[in-house]
Amino acid sequence: MVDKQYIQTLVEEQLQGTGYELITLKVSAQNEILVEVDKMEGVDIDFCATLNHFLVEQLDAQGIEDYALEVGSVSLTAPFVTKMQYMKHLGHDVEVLSSDGKKYRGALVSVDEDTFSIDTEVMVAVEGKKRKQKEMQTLTFAYNEVKYTKYDLKF
Repeated sequence: MVDKQYIQTLVEEQLQGTGYELITLKVSAQNEILVEVDKMEGVDIDFCATLNHFLVEQLDAQGIEDYALEVGSVSLTAPFVTKMQYMKHLGHDVEVLSSDGKKYRGALVSVDEDTFSIDTEVMVAVEGKKRKQKEMQTLTFAYNEVKYTKYDLKF
């Protein structure tokens, strides 16, 4: 079986100084290895090919033969894992699922060390009116207060 820690060490060594971050590393019981990376400026396919080639060489040198390897960029619809991904999507529409199960959609307007904020429309009660009305509000979330945040694809 392929050692996940070994793969992680190899990948992290190759990513140093490149601006890339390791987002996902999965190693299945059937030795299916998935490596997903991301970068502020976007992922270059040539970089992924180079990383793939490097990993194949290292696995071959260890005598590991029976495995499947996939190296690529993180999916556009995958939840954010690192703060860099939040920074990358600053100004874009995102979907947030809070820890209490409420879903919010809006523009990601700020990202800092512990929190991020979105501008979103919420329904609020207005004095003198029978119906709630939409109002734009900025909502701030701590990273640990959300189940996920992901890019909101609109077609």
